[in-house]
Amino acid sequence: MATDAMTRSSGDDDVPTPSALTALAGTAYRPYWLDDPGRPGPRPALVGEEQCDLLVVGGGYSGLWTALIAKERDPGREVVLVEGQEIGWAASGRNGGFCAASLTHGLGNGAARWPDELAELERLGHHNLDAIESAVERYGIDCDFERTGEIDVATEPYQVAELREATQLAAELGVGEQEFLDRDAVRAEVDSPTFLAGLWDRRGVAMLHPAKLAWGLARACAELGVRIYEHTPAERLASDGAGMAVRTPYGRVRARQVALATNAFPALVRRLRPYIAPVYDHALMTEPLNQEQLDAIGWRGRQGLSDTANHFHYFRLTADRRILWGGYDIVYRYGGRVRAEYDHHPATYRTLAQHFFRCFPQLEGVRFSHAWGGAIDTCSRFSAFFGSAHGGRVAYALGYTGLGVGATRFGAEVMLDLLAGERTERTRLEMVRSKPLPFPPEPVRWAGIGITQWSMTRADENGGRRNLWLKAMDKVGLGFDS
Repeated sequence: MATDAMTRSSGDDDVPTPSALTALAGTAYRPYWLDDPGRPGPRPALVGEEQCDLLVVGGGYSGLWTALIAKERDPGREVVLVEGQEIGWAASGRNGGFCAASLTHGLGNGAARWPDELAELERLGHHNLDAIESAVERYGIDCDFERTGEIDVATEPYQVAELREATQLAAELGVGEQEFLDRDAVRAEVDSPTFLAGLWDRRGVAMLHPAKLAWGLARACAELGVRIYEHTPAERLASDGAGMAVRTPYGRVRARQVALATNAFPALVRRLRPYIAPVYDHALMTEPLNQEQLDAIGWRGRQGLSDTANHFHYFRLTADRRILWGGYDIVYRYGGRVRAEYDHHPATYRTLAQHFFRCFPQLEGVRFSHAWGGAIDTCSRFSAFFGSAHGGRVAYALGYTGLGVGATRFGAEVMLDLLAGERTERTRLEMVRSKPLPFPPEPVRWAGIGITQWSMTRADENGGRRNLWLKAMDKVGLGFDS
């Protein structure tokens, strides 16, 4: 095997031009969001033994929301959170900053998997986004929160019809404020010669600074009494009398209950590992745009944008007028390994730069200041799954597949409901009670992902027509996405 990386195959049209390569000169290879002068200093590691009512494993959004809501529900509960690196270091500090109401990775995926409860899932998702906005305000979290919505754009004729169908589905469900935009209308919002139509979800998505959200949640947790330890990876989970014990490099935590929020990293409950395929996503960030450059593309509404291909791009404006441009390639490493050296993929950066100037030729000459990547915890149904272990003393929520900025708060509520043994409007859902299909073991997983990647590329190139392989995967509910 020549390489352990599996990515989509780029065609000749993806060969970068000299100007795209020039734009990458001088790029800093680190996450823009984490490269912030306001980044808090590290917290100490756990040394010795701790005891608590609830141990949260993982210091990203999933763990932070769990710890925060646990203290909100019961201020007297002793909560400890351990993080293997630093708060927000992984996906929570590397994503695009799209905070979506959707719990199902979009209406289409939800309609295909849970049609009978889709309206309820949409209601809960919008309530969840409202609760995030409320928490940001209540705890004074300065994370550039802007509820500007998102526009899904069509860049191929067949995608226009798909957007019209999505508009009709949203209207039938009575969810959100979704508006179909024809070519002129979408280009009046954001001007790109590649845009043919758009679907604007006006209230269902917020833009934010992802690392600042994580840091703000950690501060709020600490103020409520959560004891947070960084550089404290959880190495082993075992029963300990009536509770649980988690071994760390320099100590141990004994807890009555444990919430696992490890996402793309290997789960401490080994039977969960086949359900997750860690894939790598990458992004570029431009230098700040001047007023003339902004005027050339419009974008006065500051919405998030995403195209609707299988291999899609997502892009948005930051508070300091940069453009984040990410997505497209999906990189899978043989064996599902998650390592720091996999965070960067120069071939993807070249492709992204080429596509950026194809979308916005009027920005020729703009340079990219940052380039980075990170692992996403994808699962076969593209949206989170939940459950408990060790006789209900351990709960987990995994598999957010790229939409965890918002959905992790819902997952935190589900984990706490499960640990409490409560039957709630969340735990009654079929989505919560069911599991996705696990991915097959290697080397079948590697081969299957490769065939799926190739098939998705062919579909994008052939008017969206899905071949027999993709149709078979759809039928059995075994998908692959980022």
